[in-house]
Amino acid sequence: MTDDKHVSAGAKAYHAIKAMILDGRLKPSASYLETELAERIGVSRTPAREAALRLEREGLVTVRPRRGIQVLPVSAEDMEEIYQLLSALEPLAAQLAAERGLSADEANALEQATDRMEEALAENDLVAWAEADDTFHVRLVEASGNRRLIEAVARYRTQVHRARMATLSLRPRPLQSTRDHRALVDRLLARDPEGARDVHFAHRQAAGQMLTDLLSRHQLDNL
Repeated sequence: MTDDKHVSAGAKAYHAIKAMILDGRLKPSASYLETELAERIGVSRTPAREAALRLEREGLVTVRPRRGIQVLPVSAEDMEEIYQLLSALEPLAAQLAAERGLSADEANALEQATDRMEEALAENDLVAWAEADDTFHVRLVEASGNRRLIEAVARYRTQVHRARMATLSLRPRPLQSTRDHRALVDRLLARDPEGARDVHFAHRQAAGQMLTDLLSRHQLDNL
């Protein structure tokens, strides 16, 4: 019973601290004591520390002995490096998913996420669009069936999310991005590995270039 409570407290601390980083309550480059975070979340220091170590593995914070955690900023250079990786890994995920063939649940999840992206654009709701886009990319990589690939991509997802949300109002309306997703779904359903890979490679290249350009142009180097 104690172990179950400990696991629950650790999960609570992890999700709470991560949410505070994503919504800006914990500021980039700022430092926070583990005791302070534990009090804010309502857990003991041990789950807070374990959550911090997990977030460090995800590249969100640095854990410093006796000094708590420092939230790592995200810069244009960081995004350029991350998108170089994503432009290699996610097209491979698309290729593998097409080779395996999508299950009914996987196909429905990707189609529903794309539908929601189109609906959100029609409603001019960019936050909902970004959430649907996140869902699409998560489900696409999961459909690859490659556990290590899934883990590698997940390592950088939060940094991309932070940068994208910071630039959401600065970017052009993501009409082409949404079309790319629809085209990718068509290639996946047709079980066309090369087509799926090529469509998604072009998509990731364009997205990375746009995002890094925005970060550089607006001097957003401390997200």
